[in-house]
Amino acid sequence: MSTSGQQDSHPAHSDAHGHRHGHGHDVRRAQKNALVFAIGANTLLLGAQVAVGLILGSLALLADSLHNASDVVALIVALIGQRLATRPATARQSYGLARAEILGALLNGAVLLALTGWVVVTAIGRFSNPNTLDPLPLAAIGFLGLVVNGGSAWYLSRSAGSNLNIRAAFWHLVADALGSLGVIVAAAGIYFFNAEWADPAASILISALILVGVWRLMKDTVMVLLEVTPKGIDPDEVLAGIESMTGIRSAHHLHIWAIDSEATALTAHLELEDGTDLHRAQELADAARVLVHDRFNIAHATFEPECHDCAAPDHTHANGTAQ
Repeated sequence: MSTSGQQDSHPAHSDAHGHRHGHGHDVRRAQKNALVFAIGANTLLLGAQVAVGLILGSLALLADSLHNASDVVALIVALIGQRLATRPATARQSYGLARAEILGALLNGAVLLALTGWVVVTAIGRFSNPNTLDPLPLAAIGFLGLVVNGGSAWYLSRSAGSNLNIRAAFWHLVADALGSLGVIVAAAGIYFFNAEWADPAASILISALILVGVWRLMKDTVMVLLEVTPKGIDPDEVLAGIESMTGIRSAHHLHIWAIDSEATALTAHLELEDGTDLHRAQELADAARVLVHDRFNIAHATFEPECHDCAAPDHTHANGTAQ
C-alpha cells in the first residue's frame, strides 16, 4: 500500500506552495537580470584587459583577463543552466531538468580550478624571468576590473541564496575582482619599490584565495550529484519526528537527498498501527508529508504505509446496511 507525494485536501498548504512558487519565480528573474548584466559588463572589460595586457606584457593583467574570459563563458553557461532548470517536468524527466544548474556549477568550478592552476605555474616561472612593466596604465585597468567585477559579484550575490549554479558564477566574478586587486597591488609594488616580482607574487596570492572558495563550491556540487543528505538536515531527527506521530509505529527505509541546490526529496516506509484502514493510512501519510515540509523544508516527500493487519474502510450505515 503506498501513497503519492501530492495532496489537494490541504488548501493552506497549497496556498503556501503557490506563494513559494511565485517568490521563486521572482528570485530566478532577479538572477537572470544579474547574469545578463554581468555578461555584458565583463565582455566590455575583457577587450580592454587583453589589449592593455598584451601591450604592457603584464602576467597579472593577462591572468586576470583569462579569468575574465572564463567568466563570460561561465556566466553564459550559468544562464543556460538556469533556463534549462525551469523547464517543466515530463513523464521521462519527472523532476524536470533541475540538475542542469548543478552540472553548470560543476563545469564552471572545474574550469576555474584549471585556469587558476595554470596561473600559478606561469607565475612561478616569472620570478626568474620578470617583465618590465609600466605601473600606471596597469593600475588603471586593474581598478576598472575591480569596479566591474566587484559590482557584478555584488549584484549577483543579492539573489544567489543557496543556488550552486549562481554561486559558481559568483565565484568567477569574485576571482576576477581579486585578480584585479592583485593587478593594483603589483602596480603599486613596481611604482614605489621597483619590485617586478610583485606581479607574479600577487597572482599566486590571489590564486590561493580563489582555490579555497572554489574547492568548497566543488565539494557542495559533488555532494548533490552523489545524493548525500543535505547539510542542515539530520536523518535521525527526521525519523524521530515521523515516529512521534500518533498512529505511526515506526519508520524505516528513509532516504533524503537534494534534487538541486534548493529542493530536497524524501522517501520512507511507515509502519502503521494494526487495524489502520486505507483512509486513515492516507491521512497519516499526508500528515507526515506536512511535518517534514514544515519542520525540515523537504518539498518532495513520498511515503509507503505498511500495516500487518490493515482493515478495509467501514462503508456501512449506522443501521448496518451497506452503502
